[in-house]
Amino acid sequence: MAPQELVPQTESIAEVYATNDASSQAVAPEHQTRFNGLVSHFTKSYGQRPDFVARSPGRVNIIGEHIDYNLYDVLPTAVSVDVIIAVKVVPTSGESTVKIANVQPDKFPTREFTVPRDTDIEIDPKKHEWVNYFKAGLSGALKFLRKERSSFAPASVEVLVDGNVPPGGGISSSAAFVCASALAVMKANDHNVSKQDLLDLAVVSERAVGVYSGGMDQAASIFSRRGYLLYTQFFPTFDVQHVPVPKADEEITFLMAQSFVTSNKAETAPRHYNLRVAECTLAAVVLAAQHGLTLQKDNSSLGYSLRNFHHEFMRKEGRLNDSLESQIDSVIQTAIELLPQEQGYTREEIAKLLGITVGELETKFLSAFPVQAERFLLRQRALHCFKEARRVLDFKACLAQSSTLDSQRISYLGQLLNESQDSCRTTYECSAPEVDDICAIARRAGTLGSRLTGAGWGGCTVHMLPQSKVEAVTKALKEEYYLKNFPDISEEKLAQAMVISKPSNGSFMYYPALSPAMLDLSTNNISIGLLGLPFPKLMLKGYGQIHGIIDQTFAVLNPITIDLNTRIYTAISVFVLRPHLARLSCVQ
Repeated sequence: MAPQELVPQTESIAEVYATNDASSQAVAPEHQTRFNGLVSHFTKSYGQRPDFVARSPGRVNIIGEHIDYNLYDVLPTAVSVDVIIAVKVVPTSGESTVKIANVQPDKFPTREFTVPRDTDIEIDPKKHEWVNYFKAGLSGALKFLRKERSSFAPASVEVLVDGNVPPGGGISSSAAFVCASALAVMKANDHNVSKQDLLDLAVVSERAVGVYSGGMDQAASIFSRRGYLLYTQFFPTFDVQHVPVPKADEEITFLMAQSFVTSNKAETAPRHYNLRVAECTLAAVVLAAQHGLTLQKDNSSLGYSLRNFHHEFMRKEGRLNDSLESQIDSVIQTAIELLPQEQGYTREEIAKLLGITVGELETKFLSAFPVQAERFLLRQRALHCFKEARRVLDFKACLAQSSTLDSQRISYLGQLLNESQDSCRTTYECSAPEVDDICAIARRAGTLGSRLTGAGWGGCTVHMLPQSKVEAVTKALKEEYYLKNFPDISEEKLAQAMVISKPSNGSFMYYPALSPAMLDLSTNNISIGLLGLPFPKLMLKGYGQIHGIIDQTFAVLNPITIDLNTRIYTAISVFVLRPHLARLSCVQ
């Protein structure tokens, strides 16, 4: 990872969205229509065009479930659905203000608020107001900018939001919104933010709306690259690597399907999510104690992760230079040997293994958040995490073996996804009957691999399948799951139930072209396409930069003037698209 790599900027949305060919510059018409619609809507709402559009996508974790909080590596990617935010900086001499609207004003009403110069933005996480997600990104960005600039004064902005990430669908709509909002605010205040800085402030920002995460969601939204999975590492420090997805004998895509089963975290966390975190932590410290190891605190939820134990065990064995695959095989074996009780462990048994009292056990490991359990299934939880971490490495290695994926490798990748689901269902016990049903239906209809993704106990599923099977799988899921279980489902909700996407780009800054004209630098001939607007006089100068994006400058040509009989517009920049061609952005 290049920590100071800036969020990319472009005038072409073809650079943003995945197509059938990862190197293609073609763009699906619906993406172009949506961006054009956003700019048009903004212009009608505010009376002027936006300066830029900030964009961040949702994400899906392809493999590596419930192991990120154990500090093991995962393989997410961005998806093509996203949040796009059009912004205009408005000169002001008084208080800074934000006017924010949504392309669906009936659902998301327009709001206006002032921005304090020196204090934090007020956000009530208990009040479910859509604009809170923008405020969260704004708050994080302002804290960052105040540290960077001693005399910082926030800009006033007009904002229009469009998002097509299904809310509550398991593909991180909140992370997409907060990342896009923070990016928008940074750029509005004339700061070209690095991906690493955007990640750091977005993770903290999302906590303002009550969302706590380890950073995978935001990392995938920001760092992902078209045609790649994002190998995300948390130990010993955070890092990412882009893993290319080779071309396949038959084109492969991913389908995300919601179960519409929600697990109320406030009610179920003590028996589900919180309990798994506690069980993994206890497994780590019990394994460490049985090897005579003392773990130093790490960045995991309770401070002692399975990855931490793994590292210290390998240090003791003198094997830190061995391959990760070999290391994980060894920790799997030691978990099998040293955590033999299939029926789980009582508090008394765990305390005895650790050489502490039950009261000390409760205080140190079971008091940070509510946990309800008589027995803790340390063996099963540790084995899921270790084996899932190995599956991540195997998935990554399979992608790296060849420049193309033959049917055998594709089948193996699908097998790893299916094994992940089996482990989530039987060993980690974080699936749900509805999720199992979706996976079974999808496999029968032609997916290569299907599994849950996200927190589990309902939520979202991810499926790897040939492009040729998309229609059959979506039809089967619609008929055998959605219409069967939700006969009154609306067309809107059904449309949100399934998302089809290839590995996609992360955050981008887009500059809407104003009035495009094409200049042939080899002949000095010009063809004008001015969207039907009256441009009386156009001056072309073959030099300059587009909004600071392009470093390359051009030799000054003889200015070409075209009279169109009314107002005067001057060309300020030329952007080379292909040999001898340049795009001209014209402003008044």
